[in-house]
Amino acid sequence: MRSLLYIIAVILIIGWAIGVFFTAVGSLIHVLLVIAVIAFIIGLIRKPDTI
Repeated sequence: MRSLLYIIAVILIIGWAIGVFFTAVGSLIHVLLVIAVIAFIIGLIRKPDTI
């Protein structure tokens, strides 16, 4: 589950970067960035005890 959060966060950050450069999506892309950051922070907080 943790790796899934990282994959989603990376995809959303890439989408945010594309949106910033092309400014086609507007404010929706910033919402995606916030979701990506939250997913990344949740992934850091929920570190499994086993490696």
